[in-house]
Amino acid sequence: MAEEVPQPLNYIPEVILKKRKNNEEWAIRRKLQLEQKFKRLKSDNFVIKKPEQFIREYRDKEMDLVQMKQRGKNRSRRAFVTSDSRLLFVIRIGGKSDMHPRTRKLLYSLRLRKIFNGVFVKADARILEILQKVEPFVTYGYPNLKSIKDLIYKKGAGKIDNQRVPLTSNEVVEQALGQNGILCLEDVVTEIANVGPHFKEVTSFLCPFALTKPEKALQGKKKRFLDGGDSGNREDHINELVSKMN
Repeated sequence: MAEEVPQPLNYIPEVILKKRKNNEEWAIRRKLQLEQKFKRLKSDNFVIKKPEQFIREYRDKEMDLVQMKQRGKNRSRRAFVTSDSRLLFVIRIGGKSDMHPRTRKLLYSLRLRKIFNGVFVKADARILEILQKVEPFVTYGYPNLKSIKDLIYKKGAGKIDNQRVPLTSNEVVEQALGQNGILCLEDVVTEIANVGPHFKEVTSFLCPFALTKPEKALQGKKKRFLDGGDSGNREDHINELVSKMN
């Protein structure tokens, strides 16, 4: 009986085995990355816009421009400020989805680059005209001394060397405003409350206040506050909103 001839074993080079293993590991990593990306997009409510949505947004922005010009023309037809206060606190409450670039530029001139940012401004003719034009996207009013103190002590931050620095000590204030005779946080409060001679320097030093969204105080209504909405002049009622957002 003839002896059986042993069959040669299948030989796979080591290089191919390593490459196959690397490909498998890469495929697994890629699958995990895609799954994580899908979860992240889903959690961020990612939506692919349809052409009609772009058209609607474009029309909304153009309508905002027309209305902004109309509000500017009607500025002299009604009293804009009904208080003797020269100080206003302005809060941005609207996003930019239906905002015309000109409106956004005006908001940026007030340093209101983000929603729920707030700034102190002097109620002069230029500021009042800007507020009239951007009224649907802001709310404002006359802050009392308590609101001014709470904002500065709780949310206050200054700009030093283009860096945002929390107002945690008087040394920060003295470093930035000492040449104007303003040495402590109480001096900052007094200067703002009285709209003093160095009001511009103090407000330029202060960063816009990053406020928190209140649960029920703002519903996104662009109607004026006096007509049951959220925007426009709240007069003394701004202090109630500040207490909820501070």
